[in-house]
Amino acid sequence: MRQCILRGRSTISTELFVRRNVSTHSSVSIGKFVQEATNPVNKSQIYISRTNDPFINLSIEHYLLQKTPADSTVLFLYTNERSIVIGRNQNPWNEVNLGLLAQSPIGDVALVRRRSGGGTVFHDLGNVNYCVICPTSHFDRDKHAEMVVRALHKLGVDRAMVNARHDIVLKPTNVGGSGFKIFKVSGSAYKLTRERSLHHGTCLLNSPNISNIGKFLRSPAMRFITARGVESVSSSVANVKIQNKAFEKAVVEEFSKMYGSQEPILLREDVKEVPEISKGLEELTSLDWIFSQTPQFSFSADTSIKNKKTQLPLPRDLPPDRYSSRPTSRHETEQLSRPM
Repeated sequence: MRQCILRGRSTISTELFVRRNVSTHSSVSIGKFVQEATNPVNKSQIYISRTNDPFINLSIEHYLLQKTPADSTVLFLYTNERSIVIGRNQNPWNEVNLGLLAQSPIGDVALVRRRSGGGTVFHDLGNVNYCVICPTSHFDRDKHAEMVVRALHKLGVDRAMVNARHDIVLKPTNVGGSGFKIFKVSGSAYKLTRERSLHHGTCLLNSPNISNIGKFLRSPAMRFITARGVESVSSSVANVKIQNKAFEKAVVEEFSKMYGSQEPILLREDVKEVPEISKGLEELTSLDWIFSQTPQFSFSADTSIKNKKTQLPLPRDLPPDRYSSRPTSRHETEQLSRPM
């Protein structure tokens, strides 16, 4: 059980991610997994996680990026418990309603900083995350998003398409005679190294929290913050209303058409005992990673406000001894910076 950073009583469930349609797939030992992942002969690999812990799944993902053969292509599918996942260079105070997160009306929600760029997303058991790792020389922002779109078409989601921002959206329809509206069902984020590239995204299938996503991803402190990091772009979202297991099966089939048929390997929670995954897990769950990796930002309150009680204080969730602040200008701007 993993402690949720923002809630003292909060824990992340690690229930097994079991799908009926993958019951015939092989589950391997830790040693066998390491052998399969690093074997230079394995040019095409498929893994499905059986843990819903977002910290473990992102650590597995990073391990696959680092350790699989440079010329291999890897598909990794996983589903996370409720969590808000911010991009590598984002500001949690600017992206997330931390007050709502601390007293979440929908139960425990973890705050996670991933290693890839891009914007903030909400994960729960109603969506499936897909990740494709391939040689950097073969990287294309749309290639594997189109693969997912073909899987959705196979499942009857005919309106799915990749837009100019490389997101998967539903083709617009006339909404109540008031005009056409586009709904986003999957965003993408990327990480590139010299030899390897990673493209991952999350597809909204049957999220029970879709009406709450906007509340969590709308920070009341945003108007007081000037940040150097990447800011998210808000979009209207929708479920495609298909089952997780059907989506997994369709994506595996489309990947197999592109790179050759492979038997998916199931990964249990005990894979976190792999030393590199354990090290990555320790980093992802640390306050230093989640908060202190935030790029420098300014938090300001206008002194012209007559009722001083309406002025916001500095964020209360700053890790101790991690930030210094100094007032600048007549508008009481606090410059926050990490110690060198």
